[in-house]
Amino acid sequence: MPNDMNLANMGHFASDIMSFIDKLSGYGADLAGGVTRLLYSPAWVQAQHELQAMMESSGLVTLFDDAGNLFGRLEGDDPADGVILTGSHIDTVRCGGKYDGAFGVGAGLIALSHLRAHHGKPKRTLEVVSFAEEEGSRFPLAYWGSGNVIGHYDVFHVPEVYDADGIGLADAMQAAGFGPGKKRPAKRTDIRTFIELHIEQGVILERERYTVGIVDGIVGQRRFTFEVKGEANHAGTTPMIWRRDALAGACEMIHSVETLAVAFGESTVATVGQLELSPNISNVIPGLAKFTLDSRHADKSKLEALCEAIVTRFQAIAADRDLELSTTEWMNAEPVLMNPELTQKLAQLCSSKGLRYRSLFSGAGHDAQMMQKVCKAAMLFVPSRNGVSHSHLEYTEPEALSAAIAVLIELLYDLAYR
Repeated sequence: MPNDMNLANMGHFASDIMSFIDKLSGYGADLAGGVTRLLYSPAWVQAQHELQAMMESSGLVTLFDDAGNLFGRLEGDDPADGVILTGSHIDTVRCGGKYDGAFGVGAGLIALSHLRAHHGKPKRTLEVVSFAEEEGSRFPLAYWGSGNVIGHYDVFHVPEVYDADGIGLADAMQAAGFGPGKKRPAKRTDIRTFIELHIEQGVILERERYTVGIVDGIVGQRRFTFEVKGEANHAGTTPMIWRRDALAGACEMIHSVETLAVAFGESTVATVGQLELSPNISNVIPGLAKFTLDSRHADKSKLEALCEAIVTRFQAIAADRDLELSTTEWMNAEPVLMNPELTQKLAQLCSSKGLRYRSLFSGAGHDAQMMQKVCKAAMLFVPSRNGVSHSHLEYTEPEALSAAIAVLIELLYDLAYR
């Protein structure tokens, strides 16, 4: 292990990471609080180029790929030995927090800068990445950045998806200066290891008073959009027994989601987070209701059973109310286990530093679950105050951030310099 990892350095890491997070939060700062930095938006483009400048000032060689992923590279003695990658994403949800994703990018940049300054050129190449997109907050797809890196997506065959303003993903990408042949090809075959630091976005670590969490795996997710069609009609002249009220049907469906999820056990979660009505007029019976469903579980078979039960229940409600139901599934991510060798190394490093830690499953999706498909991957969590995330109230103590960065540095040193 490096012999320069003392308390003074850890305090320095705390100052560095807070400066990084605060600076990056200026790109997309929302007047209502928080940060709105959506994929390929002007704020996102500006933030990526600011990161490029930060990486270069730290002595790293920078590269963009066609999808907009940004890499900062510290070349090793043997490039053929593969790349050890760390980082996360910088896109946000609307009015999101400034730590989500950004912490992992900043931690990676600080780690590589520290290793370069104190240990010089590594044996194996190190890179830090700012993935283009992870959240799925602008377009109805997620992991566009890491998905391109592993070949799950391809900028030459862009999904026909659109944002709330009707702008297509391909057009947004081109307008931001990316797309086929604009930069380096996005798909990579040289990455051997991926390490991601992230805030927990939950309450476990804080409530149980752990400094860090070692992620055993990431739950599976399935996301749907349901469209319920009835008949719009006059609110005052249409008798209740003859109505085909799309909203009333949707409400019954949504209520059943909660009932079914609870019945499947406490590790099950299902959420309806978006609802749209048409014509959305106070004195007109809604003729159309459109809503989303986000369902998650660590067990693939239980997740499938839950979704099947929900869809079956929705169909029964629609039939009973003489409504039409259409279902679109736009995300199906299976549960993913992190690499046991890396999680064991993280546990050893935490123990050696006297850090209080525990293992846990992530209830949120992360780029690490995509990267695990092509390389060894691991994640380290830090506590989230009150479990709050995707909010301007998102916060983690600087001491926890710096402790996780110290662990990351030692892991990268072990992987790249030994």
